[in-house]
Amino acid sequence: MGWLHIIHETTYRYSGPVRFGPHRLVLRPREGHDLRVEEMNLEIEPEHDLEWSRDVFGNSVATIFFFEPSPILRIRSTLLLHQMRPFLRRRDRPALLPKYPLQFSPLEETVARAYRDSTFPDDAARVGEWLREEIDASSFNQAETLAAAVTKTVRRTIGYRRREERGVQSPGETLAAGSGSCRDLATLLLESWRVLGFPARFASGYLDCAASEAGRASTHAWAEAYLPEIGWVGFDPTL
Repeated sequence: MGWLHIIHETTYRYSGPVRFGPHRLVLRPREGHDLRVEEMNLEIEPEHDLEWSRDVFGNSVATIFFFEPSPILRIRSTLLLHQMRPFLRRRDRPALLPKYPLQFSPLEETVARAYRDSTFPDDAARVGEWLREEIDASSFNQAETLAAAVTKTVRRTIGYRRREERGVQSPGETLAAGSGSCRDLATLLLESWRVLGFPARFASGYLDCAASEAGRASTHAWAEAYLPEIGWVGFDPTL
């Protein structure tokens, strides 16, 4: 682990001056015991006001309010991060590993319930049917092992396809196509976990590897499952 220097620049050019509504930027990484933001700088054209806030998920959000029309919109984010060595859990202590089906404390249950709700309820039955065809969840007694097995199942059955279109495919669309982008695979994974009773959330950021360099260092998407006593754990169905 060590220092990371990230530069992310987005530029739009127009044939003439245009007016801009408020723009919402989610560019600052979430800090914790494993990651610290040492410096962050935003360079933005045209003239503007910038207001920072924190959303319900704990993300730092910058909202831009522009003063005047412009033929160009440019947003350049520069970050200097310190990434610490990850804390490795002792997997030789099976008594401390969360069991499946998951059990939550009263303190966690209310929040966990919200992360178990499907974002695509019309696709839940189709996802459940596909899961039953691919994996026997009842044969697992450790939650983390099952979460990893579902990840591998998505990786094995759904092909990766780079997409330039906005948004994500629904889980049903991804299953029908048999392929999707990293964000599509991540969405299918988290919806699959939710069918099995796992709290799950979408995550995005940067991947430091050869595949990221081949993709011109574009951002990457994966999914995180919440495991009692362990917390949020990331799984990547694209890799």
